[in-house]
Amino acid sequence: MKISLTGAGGLIGSKLLQVIIDSSLFDVIGIDNFSMYYSVKLKEDRTEALLGKYKRVIHRIDLCDGVPEVGFPPDVFIHLAAQPGVRESLRDPLAYEQNNLRAFVNVLEYCRKNKVNHLIYASSSSVYGQSLQLPFSESDPSDRPASFYGATKKANELMAHSYSSCFGLPCTGLRFFTVYGPWGRPDMAYFSFAKAIMEGKPITLHGKGEFSRDFTYIDDIVAGIISVMKSGPPQTDSLGVPHRIYNLGNDHPEKVLTLVSCLEKSLGKKAMVETSNLPLGDVPHTWANIGLMQKDFGWRPKVDLHEGIDRFAKWFLEYHGYKKEGI
Repeated sequence: MKISLTGAGGLIGSKLLQVIIDSSLFDVIGIDNFSMYYSVKLKEDRTEALLGKYKRVIHRIDLCDGVPEVGFPPDVFIHLAAQPGVRESLRDPLAYEQNNLRAFVNVLEYCRKNKVNHLIYASSSSVYGQSLQLPFSESDPSDRPASFYGATKKANELMAHSYSSCFGLPCTGLRFFTVYGPWGRPDMAYFSFAKAIMEGKPITLHGKGEFSRDFTYIDDIVAGIISVMKSGPPQTDSLGVPHRIYNLGNDHPEKVLTLVSCLEKSLGKKAMVETSNLPLGDVPHTWANIGLMQKDFGWRPKVDLHEGIDRFAKWFLEYHGYKKEGI
């Protein structure tokens, strides 16, 4: 099987690429533009650590300009590249229009023209918006996202469905829920909290930390993608369209206060806490119903927040040269 993987320099993409290469079962090509949304050095260090000499399989390509022919036409195209971040999407929506919409059209066109057997693409729990119907199920309404980022990911799902319907392109969309772990994104709460704690700076808890997230460890996310990839293209639905959507979450939401407690324990240092209201675009709770993933692929997450944050903290302390303190 030949695989093309976009977002190969990101947290999910680089770890997935490592697993694919280590399996020796597939030919794979990675694509990433190494954007400056966050530290390019972190991305380069990440690919060096996870891939070593195999980082050469990553091609620096901006998908907004199209998807060039590199290496081989793939059997499976895994599209993880995107402009992430809920709050930033309200400050710079044009960047999200380009990287999440225009780039995705180029991916769809490439897959259509090259008769790709299966397009697997990243969506997000952000499509559920402010829904208070918990846990979130794939059949729930998802047409009222609370952020422009969420709107672009919902648009991706609709765009993929149209290509499945019109051209018979088999597509599977995966709604990721708060992915975290070593080598993660510095703009995410667990990472920025860890940095502030170690530097003796206050962290800001929105809503006094009572809001919750379905934190999902990186290894579990990758295992879910692999299970979808190995199972092949989706069956057609009742209308004859080969397009399916699945939640990939932990099915165990935790309060942000619990996240802070885990960080304090694993870093060995107490946090200084300030509080504020929930920012525009954020949602109070996320929680994934993963019944479809269990039913269709036998997939279930294995790592809880306490273990996952402990793994992250060990990497974080080593990478940044901090020493664990005692509390």
